[in-house]
Amino acid sequence: MNAENSIWKLLSDLSKKKGITEIIINDPDHVYIERDGELVRLNVEIQPEDFPDFCRYIAKYNKSEYNENNPIVDGNLPDGSRINIISGIYTNKNPAITIRKYLHSIKYFDDFDGIFGLSNRFVDLIKAMVKSKMNIVVSGGTGVGKTTFLNLLLQEASPLDRVVTIEDTRELNFHLPNKVSLVAAKNRSRISEPLTMRDLLKNALRMRPDRIIVGEIRGAESFDMLQSMNTGHDGSMCTVHSNSCAECLSRIENLFMYNGIDIPVKVIRNQMCSAIDFIIQLERDRDGNRLVAQIAEVSNMEGDTILLQDIGRLDEGKLKFTGLVPKRLNDLVSDGGLDRNFFRNV
Repeated sequence: MNAENSIWKLLSDLSKKKGITEIIINDPDHVYIERDGELVRLNVEIQPEDFPDFCRYIAKYNKSEYNENNPIVDGNLPDGSRINIISGIYTNKNPAITIRKYLHSIKYFDDFDGIFGLSNRFVDLIKAMVKSKMNIVVSGGTGVGKTTFLNLLLQEASPLDRVVTIEDTRELNFHLPNKVSLVAAKNRSRISEPLTMRDLLKNALRMRPDRIIVGEIRGAESFDMLQSMNTGHDGSMCTVHSNSCAECLSRIENLFMYNGIDIPVKVIRNQMCSAIDFIIQLERDRDGNRLVAQIAEVSNMEGDTILLQDIGRLDEGKLKFTGLVPKRLNDLVSDGGLDRNFFRNV
């Protein structure tokens, strides 16, 4: 790492500032940060000659290469932030660099009052979901905090659980003693047949996991994730890119079809219905705040349709209880420590 490199200097300066969630370098004099949901252009200028050295270092750090045959680097910075680089060959100028920073100060739900817009009672409910080993899908669009929220959920898991995580870029960072973090290898120039997310998920089933965690479901691994949830790995979790709880289920169904998994639609839906217990939907409000917008329980099937019942729904900017009682209440009480009269007082 060259400390005199203007990009490294910029990142060092920005690391001292709080609340930055994204750093975007479009070209030497167009640099932006995202803070509190708002993109702000910085009055800085990067030296063009510093791009190649920076990009090659990041590629090497991620055990990859950066050249004409490997124009994309998708990995991590030394501080754990996620970074994406695409070569100037495809921008017709300088490389475009996008860095997703994580708020490492947020480690537990109890660290901040009103985290993700949650009241204390909703935090109690979510903790009970994790402790009672409900299978949870965290859904949301880009930049709404799915990974941060998944980390928060994992911190509530029992330290006795053996947890295996599978990601395509290392992002999950939680403190449990018995964990294994698997990351898909992307550098095809060094590995003739790198293992895919699906390969890693299949192998995870042989590693005696109590919980299997997939950073984000994007492809055929959706099939194996549902299989693992249906075969005794209770308390498993994943994230899905979608805009509502109902759309989350459609997204998973479409991933089956796009990847050529030849299973009737009704069978897919039956698998989802029996595998997934709760979906937690995240979004941003108009001020850029990250919120839990919906907590839905996957109820049952009616014909070919999966029924969802909203336990919590955003109303006038606040997540509120709908008055519906989860059908899994007994498990939330006996295994999750929730008060049996919890829903009488909401």
